[in-house]
Amino acid sequence: MTSKPMTRNPANSKHRNRSPATAKKLGQLHPRNPHQGRYDFAVLTRALPELAEHTITNPKGEPTINFSDHQAVRVLNKALLANYYGVKFWDIPDGYLCPPIPGRADYIHYIADLLAQTTHVNADNTPPTGKDIHALDIGTGASAIYPIVGSQSYGWRFTASDIDPVSVNTATLICDANPKLKSAVKVKLQPEPKFIFKNIIGRQDYFDVVVCNPPFHASLEEAMEANSRKQHNLQRHRGKNESEQISRHSTKSDNAAQNLNFGGQHKELWSEGGEIAFLTKMAKESQSYAEHVGWFTTLVSKSENVKPLQLLLKQLNVAQMRIIEMSQGQKSTRVLAWRFDTDEE
Repeated sequence: MTSKPMTRNPANSKHRNRSPATAKKLGQLHPRNPHQGRYDFAVLTRALPELAEHTITNPKGEPTINFSDHQAVRVLNKALLANYYGVKFWDIPDGYLCPPIPGRADYIHYIADLLAQTTHVNADNTPPTGKDIHALDIGTGASAIYPIVGSQSYGWRFTASDIDPVSVNTATLICDANPKLKSAVKVKLQPEPKFIFKNIIGRQDYFDVVVCNPPFHASLEEAMEANSRKQHNLQRHRGKNESEQISRHSTKSDNAAQNLNFGGQHKELWSEGGEIAFLTKMAKESQSYAEHVGWFTTLVSKSENVKPLQLLLKQLNVAQMRIIEMSQGQKSTRVLAWRFDTDEE
């Protein structure tokens, strides 16, 4: 299939000539990711005046927010979505996962490169665009971040699934309330949580790519411990003065157990057996849907899970497998991608 050249490059011009490989070495976002560098609070506040209520100043005199405050993070997300993706209505219920958008956008941009390098090669070496590209988001959550970023960055069409009725209802409401999303995203409830693709992929369906951000903890206790470490690191990476200044904007209840800065219901953050069990199930089930999917992809949060999953995929006789490394500052993660031979090929 030959795709049309991109008509929109969301990245700033100074990043356009930086290769994805160079970006990873520098610990920076994908060159097409518009969320480069510090947030421009003047621009974001014009897009969403409500952000001003949560904006504080760091010791250098620069505007920021208290990233330990889940309400401030939620409003920042609303501003980012309004400014960069034209999504004017977006909100999620209290306690639901409020994902960091720059990292989520990176996943979509690297997947676009994967398609451009393999199944959708064209003379311009540009990622495929338009609604001919159909993507499936497994576990979209209440936020529907991947369908938003993918549809507005590349014009792709999305089906988004989740096992939680509240997440499905909220994601549907977001899409229905934004004309840009209504015709681009279809949200489906997975009625049987023990399955990933069954009930979601129909006999006549074909998806160019599957994306997934799996629950990566094995228990609520493990999720809370991880959040405690995250909160500690947030404070450690700030200067002492900034931490003290931020604490004046926080309540006494702002702690790791009570104030999850990115929220998250148990279905979003953990599942029995953790990430490795979920992705093992996903890999095994994917074999039954080989003819319906071009590329299966998923984030793998824990590096120690990569080798066991690679071994499993080899046992399942995948035709191709890739590990896509991503880096954002000090944080590194990766995407595992695989595909099967089909009769058509």
